[in-house]
Amino acid sequence: MKTKPIGMKKIKILLLASAIMVLMQACEKPVRDADLPVRKACNLERLYKDMPQNIRMDTPDMAFVNALCAGKADEVAALFREKKLFWDEPPAVDAPYGRFEGLQGIQSFAEGFLTKFNATSATFTPVFQTIGGGRIALEGVFKFVVDEAIEEVPFFVITDLRTPSLLEEVRMYTHYSFIPGLTPYRKPIFKPAHYEMGDPGLLTGAMRAYYEALHHAPYCNPDKIHAAFADECIVGGYDPWGTPILSKEEMSANAHKFGYGLATYIPACVGMRYETIIDDGKTCVIEWCHIVSKQGQQERNRIAMSGCSAYTRNDEGYLCSVRISDYAGHEGEIDWSKTEVTREEAYSINLVDKFRGGCGMKEQEEYEPSVAKITEASSPLK
Repeated sequence: MKTKPIGMKKIKILLLASAIMVLMQACEKPVRDADLPVRKACNLERLYKDMPQNIRMDTPDMAFVNALCAGKADEVAALFREKKLFWDEPPAVDAPYGRFEGLQGIQSFAEGFLTKFNATSATFTPVFQTIGGGRIALEGVFKFVVDEAIEEVPFFVITDLRTPSLLEEVRMYTHYSFIPGLTPYRKPIFKPAHYEMGDPGLLTGAMRAYYEALHHAPYCNPDKIHAAFADECIVGGYDPWGTPILSKEEMSANAHKFGYGLATYIPACVGMRYETIIDDGKTCVIEWCHIVSKQGQQERNRIAMSGCSAYTRNDEGYLCSVRISDYAGHEGEIDWSKTEVTREEAYSINLVDKFRGGCGMKEQEEYEPSVAKITEASSPLK
């Protein structure tokens, strides 16, 4: 029996139906992901859901994270060029689990990103975006689909811009416990110009007041730290899974007393020397490395690592949010068979006999230290 040829009208109908089917399939996946249960929730998005932010979606940092989530390694690599614009250096992505240089290295990083988190797919929810000084600091949550459930991981994604649409380097920060198999050590990314605090004159307002008070040698001034905070200040966002979200009253109370714990060891044992500053007048983001004293090694087993912090001001100029990502306090858990340097080398990096006050020719302001409330309280700021 002869088969009748399909008319042009029917072909168009079939093609239209096929196109609709493809579109429906493309739309189904995000819907399914959104409906999946959250197995492991992080706090960043939940803590700051009532703090309005202006997020630009047309920037290369957003293109970078969205391409990572989509598994489009070619699109990630296309955001870079073979060499940096003014230096004979390859572009790079510095992740918590390694540094990936050159276009091929960046593509390899992108190809293995989802697998590193045991995920089949992911989406990214931006929470903060700070643009300034030729860099963008993006803060948000990767929502990985792992065994039909969501595992949320908060990240700092710091991008150095080549042009408004291209990148030269990306540095990513999150707590080691979010990454399967990662040991809590990260060699400092930057080589410091000196072993003192950063020049406080490069900071402004509450951020400068906070940083100067934190690095007053030999021990910081907790009252001056708290004076830089708004009444409703929140400290946190990059805490490990399982960290409870407290009431606003409890968070504010904790923020205004945690400095007394810091005053037992900062900066006598360890200081934070910032290496980049990204400030848009609302939020200041700094990338920093530790400077560790012999006292810090002997008393607290401290070693120098890299970290990242963000500080958001309210409309009155006080800090209403402090967000920090580092591995401080976990030195005893390091598996040195998994690190890129030996234990001996790690303990020699950025080591000083004593952390001195001031910066270069700038002497620190002297004051009568407040010791009445100083305790061994735990603190999210290390």
